[in-house]
Amino acid sequence: MKYLEINYTLDDVNDVAKTLLQSVTSKTILLYGEMGVGKTTLIKALVKALGSNDDVSSPTFSIVNEYEAENGLLYHFDLYRIKDLEEAYNFGIEDYLFSNNWSIIEWPEKIETIVPEAHDRIELELNPDQSRTLKLNLKKRLTETHIEHI
Repeated sequence: MKYLEINYTLDDVNDVAKTLLQSVTSKTILLYGEMGVGKTTLIKALVKALGSNDDVSSPTFSIVNEYEAENGLLYHFDLYRIKDLEEAYNFGIEDYLFSNNWSIIEWPEKIETIVPEAHDRIELELNPDQSRTLKLNLKKRLTETHIEHI
């Protein structure tokens, strides 16, 4: 497993998104962090970096938002309000996860047992000076021998 850590301010979030897209090994990204740490802000920057002009908002009540990117679709999940895995199955989460489109998932703890094996994990923390620390854990795909740029 590879690891990348970035300390940044919100002014740098667009550059951080570009760095992440050059670093990830999967189109499935699990995003962990407390409420208010900047998960949706980071996702807005990722959507933009993927070439979308769509207006990005948190799908807290709709559970999933779909955005058009340059090379396909991006699904943004906010699973904060779902009760359990069965509720995720009821809205068809497996169809999204295995669609070969981008899936960025906030509050993925509730569905960890069904996410594709090839995924990347991002942990966000808010620092006392209001900067953020991002930790990216990359799972090596079976077909990859190594990741050069990290």
